[in-house]
Amino acid sequence: MTNPRPNPRTRRAKRAPPAFAPPLDLRHPAFLMAALVAAACVILSVSFRLYDTDMWMHLAVGRAIWSLHQVPTHQLWTWPTYGAPDVNASWGFRVLIWPLWHGFGVWGLFAWRWVSTLAAFGLLWAATRRMGARGFTPLIVMVLGSLVYRQRSQIRPETMVAVLLAAELWILESWRAESRAWEESRATTPRDRRPWLIVIALLWANVHISYWLGFAVQGIYLVAGRGSDRAPCARWLARLGCRGGRAPIAIFVASALASLVNPWGWVALWQPFDYFLNWRHEDIFKAIGELEPIRWSYNIRNGLPVLLVGWIVLMIWRARRHGVDAVEPLIFLLFGAQAFPTQRFLGFFALAAVPFVSRDLDAWVRSHSFPRVGIPRGPWTRGLATALACVAVGVPEWSRVTSPLGVAIEGRIPPQRACDFIQRHDLHGRGFNQFAAGGYMVYRFWPDRSRLPFMDIHQAGTREDRYLYVHALRDSSAWRYLDDKYRFDYVVHFTLQNPVDRLIDFLDADRAHWALVSTDDAAALFVRRDGSAGALAREYEFARIPAGREGLSILADCERDTALRRECERELERAIRESPWNARVRTMLAPLELLEGRVDQALGLLDDAIRQNPLERRAHAYRAQIELGLGKPREALRDFQGEIRITGDDAFLARGMARTLARLGDRGGARHWYQRAIQHDPNDQVARDSLAAL
Repeated sequence: MTNPRPNPRTRRAKRAPPAFAPPLDLRHPAFLMAALVAAACVILSVSFRLYDTDMWMHLAVGRAIWSLHQVPTHQLWTWPTYGAPDVNASWGFRVLIWPLWHGFGVWGLFAWRWVSTLAAFGLLWAATRRMGARGFTPLIVMVLGSLVYRQRSQIRPETMVAVLLAAELWILESWRAESRAWEESRATTPRDRRPWLIVIALLWANVHISYWLGFAVQGIYLVAGRGSDRAPCARWLARLGCRGGRAPIAIFVASALASLVNPWGWVALWQPFDYFLNWRHEDIFKAIGELEPIRWSYNIRNGLPVLLVGWIVLMIWRARRHGVDAVEPLIFLLFGAQAFPTQRFLGFFALAAVPFVSRDLDAWVRSHSFPRVGIPRGPWTRGLATALACVAVGVPEWSRVTSPLGVAIEGRIPPQRACDFIQRHDLHGRGFNQFAAGGYMVYRFWPDRSRLPFMDIHQAGTREDRYLYVHALRDSSAWRYLDDKYRFDYVVHFTLQNPVDRLIDFLDADRAHWALVSTDDAAALFVRRDGSAGALAREYEFARIPAGREGLSILADCERDTALRRECERELERAIRESPWNARVRTMLAPLELLEGRVDQALGLLDDAIRQNPLERRAHAYRAQIELGLGKPREALRDFQGEIRITGDDAFLARGMARTLARLGDRGGARHWYQRAIQHDPNDQVARDSLAAL
């Protein structure tokens, strides 16, 4: 009897090449090389300058705990609420970070960033291994996750939470893997590390307000995890009658009880729910940047869309190929629901995504056969390709101008020179400040109660004060009401204004009552003329130059008034001498130098301003105007384009672009930009005449 003709599809399937890559021994030099490159990329991702102002509050409270030998349970950080009950949920992190700063300075802080980040991603990689991933691709996912996590890697309690979250995922995935293997073979008793979740819960509740996420993750694995609950638990749990299916529930309950072991008990645990029910509806919390929804334009370079879409696609593929892992979609929903409405939790989303995306991507790669292109598929080829991919995905984010690489603290952010003035001239009294500056003021002046800030980074104060604070920054009548209530002696205000912040302009306009005595790129310091600092106002006042953006119209007046120009030049030169962070002042002085015919000095000031702060507003535009006057349209075009990338285009910049393109012979481009100028300002007759001439 003859054999039937074989099915062509079966024949092709038998001839199909093997999967893309067989499992590789972790001790293989190629894998070690790729892993070291990936680890270096993860470290590089968190090696940018520290700019977060909250860091100073963490350091100040940590120092206070060490000096007081106790955790303060009352408000010691702001003068209006001094002595009121205060819940400090992050005290555990703060007591840890202070000795690193005190003993090792900036290097101690960066060592914490490196060690905590490597520990978190190392534990996630270990969880990935327990989930079955064996190839090179998880290393690339680790680097991609670190790029998204990067923006939350300042000196914050979240960096310690990252380690706790990663450890929890590793423990739970290890339990699932080992208990499944025990069910199948029953050869060896699985190691049950779940009792360590109790320790994690204890630490988490004393480190950060997000402690409840640990319970949510436990609950997901308790309900949806497929590990065997018949695996033996720790002996001490067994003695408590927690064998079998009761063990996970007992651990969950024990974790909840352990969380109560904190200086405030259940009150600290209530905070996240109090925020959800009450605080988040207040105007002050709606205005906090990190509590706003994700800015997708900012997160393009770090690969967040790739991570998000990739996770969804791979999750669907895995469900169709291997069945649904119920834990994965629940983890996605838990952390996605936190991250996308408020970008504060975006780092946690990246951490939670890494092990699942790594497992699914590794499985997808192994299930596909890729055509040979003449390149060997050995371990070294895959290792080198992985190393190159890790570097390639990181370059766009590492080159971000707003987060320059370097082991340093960005000096342009905290109000250092304003606080120097307060300390040097023995200024005391009731000060007003933006809450983001409160942490640095506590760091500089605590325990001197007469110099504490009005509000700290946790928005301490009554509900009425929080309401007045928000509206005082926007409405002059609200500012006058708040000032009448407290009669402030001085005001510390950031120089960099957001679009709706106008308080610094109100103070500029009210020079009859307030005197500007210190200004740089970080902050301006105003003192009340008829208050305790009246003598300082008379001696150190900047009478002409403004601190806010609305007062910049004085530069136009300087073109007509020579005496005014001389006064402004003297004050600007004084401001440059008094602070090393003076890109804004240099940008203001440059056009005055140009009016005097000192072109080289003007260009030098602008070059220095851009070196100090590549994002300084108008510096590129002023330099472009000078270059256009010197007959250098190509250089002017680059600077106009640079300014538009920073500030967006307006009528002034559109006219500049049009003139520059006309010089370069690009009539179509010039016509487009003149039309843009008219759109911004329909009364712009210069743009209309120039467009007609074209």
